[in-house]
Amino acid sequence: MNMYRVSPGEVVNLSDCSPEDTQFFSGTKKDAEKIFDDLNKELESAQELLYAEHKHKILVVLQAMDTGGKDGVIRHVFDGVNPQGVRVANFKVPTPIELDHDYLWRVHREIPGKGEIVIFNRSQYEDVLVVRVHNLVPEKVWSKRYTQINEFERMLTKEGVTILKYFLNISKEEQKKRLLARIEDPTKQWKFRIGDLKERELWENYQKAYEDVLRNTSTEWAPWYIVPSNKKWYRNLVVASILVKQLKKLEMHYPEPEENLDNITIN
Repeated sequence: MNMYRVSPGEVVNLSDCSPEDTQFFSGTKKDAEKIFDDLNKELESAQELLYAEHKHKILVVLQAMDTGGKDGVIRHVFDGVNPQGVRVANFKVPTPIELDHDYLWRVHREIPGKGEIVIFNRSQYEDVLVVRVHNLVPEKVWSKRYTQINEFERMLTKEGVTILKYFLNISKEEQKKRLLARIEDPTKQWKFRIGDLKERELWENYQKAYEDVLRNTSTEWAPWYIVPSNKKWYRNLVVASILVKQLKKLEMHYPEPEENLDNITIN
């Protein structure tokens, strides 16, 4: 999966990153779904072990344009995991209390504890994306945040947090199809907002903002992965493969029992 990993300082041009790419897998969609099912079972087992060992902390960051598939990744990749050890944190428009604090305050409160996986549906990066595109603060303010976020994530990793950051890359044409699908499907209309169309008009501005985020904040300790996401099955396969591989690297073990169980009798 290193093909999708952004090297520190790498200049990223999203126009060169095909959202249709499927080079990681050469089989059929049906074959991929079988592999994904196996990965999902591996993830379930690894998550149970993570929870039992109560040592490591996993932070998964999902960022994307509207309709990019953050909810879909959460629903499919984490299907079947134990909800005791996995939770999702959403970062929408800051509340008045959150605005009274520094922009990382609300983020730090949601960082995973030992044995926990936390998925960020949007994240601290909204403060160098939406804030930048909509000119909510001056450039001299948001431009400093790349370094601040890197230092924040560096501190987290030193405290035992493993960070995986995914940019779910879709094309503008694919976004159009997904927005139309929301309008035409009564079960999805609730997800559509007129504001989505206003954000769509800023597509190029967001692409530039994402390119700068990827270049400035993909580090050895908290790498970004640009995941081709026009094909949902492939997106899920890539995200799950990277996550399971990283969990295996932790070399986790179940804790020893408190007592010698060899002579235990239960009447």
